[in-house]
Amino acid sequence: MKLEFTGRHMEVTPALRAHVEDHFKKIEHLFDGKPAKAHVIIEVERGRHRSEIIINWRNEVLTAESRISDMYLSLSQTIGKIEKQARRLKDKVIDKSHKAIKASVISTLGDRSEKAVRMPKIVEYNSLGAKPMSVDEALIELQDGKHQFLAFRNAESNKIAVLFKQKDGDYGLIQP
Repeated sequence: MKLEFTGRHMEVTPALRAHVEDHFKKIEHLFDGKPAKAHVIIEVERGRHRSEIIINWRNEVLTAESRISDMYLSLSQTIGKIEKQARRLKDKVIDKSHKAIKASVISTLGDRSEKAVRMPKIVEYNSLGAKPMSVDEALIELQDGKHQFLAFRNAESNKIAVLFKQKDGDYGLIQP
């Protein structure tokens, strides 16, 4: 990584240079591939130490700034901000180049596949009327109830029959 230093109203000491270079050596792995150029600006204004770093990397510009009463701490915070931006940018580049699917998307896809494969539940109703009824009585009970069909014992034939509502509003009768 190529580093340039600019000091405004103060001199850039070798200790400050070494401090910045040590921090950038720790995060240098983020800037692999194309070489990055960093411009470090340090200055003192009204007792506050201001540091600003501008990095040109992969056709992107990363900038960060901090103002604190200690120059070393200011530089450390600014480099920390640059590190976050570089990580975010590198993750974005990797995801785009690999066309990776994020874990959150995979988990939602997994939920959908489980719902699509899920078999319907069978709910048993053991309330088949013991007393026989006529078709007219079954029709009255079906109209009063909330169900779409009614299974009953036909009083005339003493066999089980099914009466159901059709989509057109009429009723159908199934007899064995």
